Amino acid sequence: DFQILSGLDHTKANANGDGGGDHARASATFLTGCQARKTSGKDIKLGVSVDQVAAQAIGHATKLPSLELSCDGSRRSGKCDSGYSCAYQYNLSWKSESIPVPSESNPRSVFERLFGQAQFSEDRKAAARRIKTAGSVLDFVLEDARKMKSRLGYEDRQKLEEYFSSVREVETRIRSKGGASESFADVESPEGIPNAYRDHVRSMFDMMTLAFRADLTRISTFLLAHDGSNRSFREIGVPEGHHSLSHHRDDPVKIRKLSRIDRFYCEQFAYFLKRLSGFREKDGSRLLDHCMIVYGGGISDGNRHRHVDLPILLAGGKAHGLKTGRHFDYSGKKTKFSPTEIEEIERTKDGFGIPMANLHLGLLEKMGVKANSLGDSTGIARDF
Repeated sequence: DFQILSGLDHTKANANGDGGGDHARASATFLTGCQARKTSGKDIKLGVSVDQVAAQAIGHATKLPSLELSCDGSRRSGKCDSGYSCAYQYNLSWKSESIPVPSESNPRSVFERLFGQAQFSEDRKAAARRIKTAGSVLDFVLEDARKMKSRLGYEDRQKLEEYFSSVREVETRIRSKGGASESFADVESPEGIPNAYRDHVRSMFDMMTLAFRADLTRISTFLLAHDGSNRSFREIGVPEGHHSLSHHRDDPVKIRKLSRIDRFYCEQFAYFLKRLSGFREKDGSRLLDHCMIVYGGGISDGNRHRHVDLPILLAGGKAHGLKTGRHFDYSGKKTKFSPTEIEEIERTKDGFGIPMANLHLGLLEKMGVKANSLGDSTGIARDF
């Protein structure tokens, strides 16, 4: 259900004369292909991200043009990495070169945005009272659903029942993990965020699955952790911070612990793909077959802060002709490079293969969105 892509580069995440700040640039460049202006002030400058290019073209067809998720929350100001604004490090989606699209980290709030109307007519505290009194956001849409149901055929009625059952299941999971003592109106500790990181990640993947299933949006991004995050993973036996371990200096013990963290993240992603695979369309195809999902990061070697030959996985897309179950190398050369070759490639800024922005353009093309360029693109990648 997926393919591994090599030879994709983000040379605009290199310093290119700007000094330190690789983590800020890695996040900023991932979906834009643009060099971030080095500033911690209000004069941030980047570029439009690929998801927002798609949202501007087809977002009108759904309730939400796009859905931005995160487990870290969104920051739009402040100084973070080596003189770069926190806006670069904490936001994947950019509506314009100076406006990041804020993400939501509370699955409860995401659920309300998807299925409730309170966000558009009430403030957060009123929404909290409404949810507490009614017991379920779903109850507020059931009445309309019943009216609709009477006009549907047998197959569509069955599909509607299946859909609402899945919504109820996820809402129950959110409620049980949120904790009765937490307040939905409390921004600092909002109701619905599970205590365990694994559960938080999966709840957000559940939200994305529901959004796609209900066709409330066709475009979504999810920042599992900001680049440079020093989160510890005690639940898998790794008490050290992720970022600290990434500077392993070839220490085999640290590398093994990093592998555990990588495995943890891959397991959560596998959970997401399994969820998408569980929903069938009328023609028997899976929801996953109609999705094109890019999973990866903007740094290929945390020990040396390298932004070339990025670790990219492309899942789903069979309905769009994507080729799964393979490894494809865009470098057209070889998959292994010596340290000397790596340094020379980075010194000349040529990259290993092609700009990752070329892949983004290829995905846009598959969606029927016309775009001549994106960031540092040099063409449209089609070999996927």
